Parts: sequence; structure tokens; C-alpha cells
Amino acid sequence: MPSKDIHDEKILILDFGSQYTQLIARRVRELKVYCEILPCTESLDRIREFSPRGIILSGGPSSVLDKDALMVPPELLDIPVPFLGICYGMQLITHLMGGQVGKAERREYGSASLCADDNSDLFSGFETGEESRFKVWMSHGDRIESPPPGFQSIAHTENSPIAAMKDTAASRLFAVQFHPEVVHTPRGREILENFLFKICRLQPLWTARSYIDMAVEQIRREVGDEGRVLCALSGGVDSSVVAVLVHRAIGDRLTCVFVDNGLLRKNEVQRVKTVFSDYYQIPLIVLDAADSFLDKLKGVEDPEQKRKIIGNEFIRLFEIEAEKIGKVQYLAQGTLYPDVIESVSFKGPSATIKSHHNVGGLPDIMNLKLIEPLRELFKDEARHVGRELGMPDEIVKRHPFPGPGLAIRIIGEVTDERLHILKEADAIVREEIRASGLHDNIWQAFAVLLPIKTVGVMGDERTYENVLSVRAVQSLDGMTADWCHLPYELLSRISNRIINEVRGVNRVVYDISSKPPATIEWE
Repeated sequence: MPSKDIHDEKILILDFGSQYTQLIARRVRELKVYCEILPCTESLDRIREFSPRGIILSGGPSSVLDKDALMVPPELLDIPVPFLGICYGMQLITHLMGGQVGKAERREYGSASLCADDNSDLFSGFETGEESRFKVWMSHGDRIESPPPGFQSIAHTENSPIAAMKDTAASRLFAVQFHPEVVHTPRGREILENFLFKICRLQPLWTARSYIDMAVEQIRREVGDEGRVLCALSGGVDSSVVAVLVHRAIGDRLTCVFVDNGLLRKNEVQRVKTVFSDYYQIPLIVLDAADSFLDKLKGVEDPEQKRKIIGNEFIRLFEIEAEKIGKVQYLAQGTLYPDVIESVSFKGPSATIKSHHNVGGLPDIMNLKLIEPLRELFKDEARHVGRELGMPDEIVKRHPFPGPGLAIRIIGEVTDERLHILKEADAIVREEIRASGLHDNIWQAFAVLLPIKTVGVMGDERTYENVLSVRAVQSLDGMTADWCHLPYELLSRISNRIINEVRGVNRVVYDISSKPPATIEWE
């Protein structure tokens, strides 16, 4: 274990609604520093209680000149740690500290050429002067007309005379008009490194190995010497990593429960049984509950209602199984940080996008206490932990699969017939993706059954059958994603096979929406 706890060396990001807020967190964690995101509406007491070593104020769509602009108490800046304001965060610091923000004569969106005027602190290691300009990414309609008293400009662009600034007395408050977190600012990583390590003087302790040591210790401390745990196993990356972590912590006092809810992919039950019997000696119970889930979903079309029904039914089954085993007090599940962000409304910047069955879909009253060792991790970090634990590629490289399963890939009511159609079509999509050699380069690929029928012609006869959408995206952590430009030949094979081999489908379409504005899943 490192000499310091990895949570002692941490950054707090206050979210003002920027589309890049989660990306700031990713960049900080890539530099091996732990961080969390809190809404800008969080109380000062909660922020102080978090005890950050530095605070980053994100960008946002608002203007500090608006009547209803997102604000924080001026006392926030009195917390004796370094601050970095990014875009809106810079304008906010200026506004709170007595500087002047005004509407830019020319709004600045996209690439700009920045000149560093001071190569200490934030721009340590950079050359100064007009001949040493470098590219940054701008996205703002306001600019700093005059810095607050005691601040000086440390960088400029043609359109922004004050593109970065710092307080000269304590060198504790820093701000930049551009976005160092995006790839379009090529030297943004160096700027964030300077803030984390030279200004905040943090240590890079956030690694998969240190996280495993910490998580195992926390699980042992929480469960105690006699506590027993059920693990909700889905066979995916997250729940499998949780199972191995908890087993490492408490051994055979863990029992994994795999629920066949009838909403799984083709041959999924046998795959999970085989993988876990081949690689792990962890007690595994398989429950056949397909009829129960499908009965409760009968007639339900609303996706949020589907998620809550499925979440409640999972918990009900786990609690029944816990009573059978006896003396089980805890339920372990593979909740990730994006699940928490998307399921909990920050109401400041971020609205609730959807409930996850293992976060927003849980019942208010449960008999089992939750253990969520991955709750602070992004998906790619969970994969790193899995690799560090020695888990096989069969699990670690697996594409994400939603907890509610195919219920949210069938738009509208879930029926036996529609489930059969989607399972067969989805299996073809996955088979062809693997055969093409592209599986490991894709974040997620799957099929969605639409509540639409269209006219077609098969064997000289008119058909009126279902439309199926194929979805494939690239992403780092699921927070943002772009559609994959799959080869036309591959799309052609997928379409031909589905229409020829799956009864009930006569039209296949390809989803070319990014996230945002769309989500990865359709529901």
C-alpha cells in the first residue's frame, strides 16, 4: 500500500453543466489522481467535508451576466486550496473577485492559437512569446474585460487578451478561457499536470493496484469477520470484477447469484456458467426466473417503468435467496460512476438521463445492505482493475450489456415473440462483429427491435414485418460516444443474414447518432 491513502490525494470538480465535465474527471484520473464531481449547487459544508487538495470549476452553457446564472458563494474561493477555473469557471472567478466580464465582440468556438505570457506555475515548461503559440480549444461567448484586483493575465489569443490568469499574491487561484481537457488542446495534459503536481502538489496514487488494495480492505472492514455477501452476477465486466474483488476479501462467505430473467442474450446462461466454473472457484447459484420477469413486464411500454420493475424483482429474488442461505446481510453489485451520474439528478448542471436498475431502479426499502466496490470507477478503470486481478479477456474485453437486458432494447412491450426475434438478430450482429476482427475496437455493438412494421417483398410476396436497428459505438467510458463507421461490406452481411435468418424482420437500419445528443442505449 502507498504511504498515503489514495483518497487523501484528491481533486473536486464542481459541475456547472459543461458537456466536458466528465472528461475533466477522466483526464485527472488518467494522471493517477482521484477525483469526484459534485454539482455547483452543493453546500459549502459538503465541499469542505470532502477535503479536496484542489478544486476545478467546470465550464457551462450559462453566462455570468445572466440573471439566473449558476453561482456559488464567494466564500467558496476562501477554501485554502488551489482552484482552476475552466471557461465558465474562469468567468465566475472573475465575477466573484471583482473583475469585469463582458460579451465578446466575436464569439470564439473551436481552435485558437494561444500565446503563454508566463511560464511559471500553470505553463511551467512552456516557451513564451508570439513565436511559441500552440493550439487550444475555445467555446465561449463572453470574455474577461479586466481581471480581478491582484490578478494578472498569463496567456492571450487574438480574440481574448486575457485567455488565462492567476492571482499574483498567493498563486492559488488560476483560470483558463479554453478547455485543456479536450484532445483539441494538444498540450492540455501538460497544463493539468502542472495544476495537479506543481500547484496542488498531489501524488499520483490512483492506480488499479492501489485501488484493489483499498477496495479489499474496505470490504473486509464493512463485512466484518462473519458477514456473508450475495453478489448480483450478470456475467459482464462490472459484476464479474466485483465478484472477484469480494471473493479476494472474504473468500467463501461470498455467494454469486446469476438470475436468468429471460431478458439475456442468446446462450448467455451457459456462457456464464462455463466461464465461472473454468476460471473461479466461487459458489454460484443460477435462478431461472424468466416467467416471473416477463409476467411483471406484460403490457409495460415505458422504459423507466421497465427499469424499476426489473430492479425491484431482482432485489426481491436476492432477498429470498439470502433467506435460504441464512445470515446474509449484504448485496454486492457492479454499479459504476457513470451509473450514479446518469441516475441521480444534480439539478444544477445535470438532469437525470435515466434510472439504472442498480441505482435509480432500486426499491426505497431493502433488507440487504449494498456493497458497490466500483461505484467510483469509470468502465475503462473497471477493466484495468480486472486485468490487474488476472481476469481473462473473455470477461475483461466484453462489451457492456445493460442490467435490464433486452427489455430496453425492445422498444415497447416485451413479449416472448419479440424477445425471440431480438435474441436471434443480436446474436448475428455479435457473430459478424467478432468475425470481422473489429470486436475489440468497438465499445458496444447490439441490435434494437423497433415498434414499427414496414412493407417488404420476399419471394414475390408482400410482407409487413418488423424493423430492426443495429447500433455500434466507440467510447472511452460510456459518458460520450460516437457511432462506428463500420465497413459497408460488414453492414451488408449483418443485414442480409438477419433478414434471411430471422423470421419477423424485413428491414434493417443503422444508427448513426452520437452521445450526446442521443444515449448509447435507446431506452
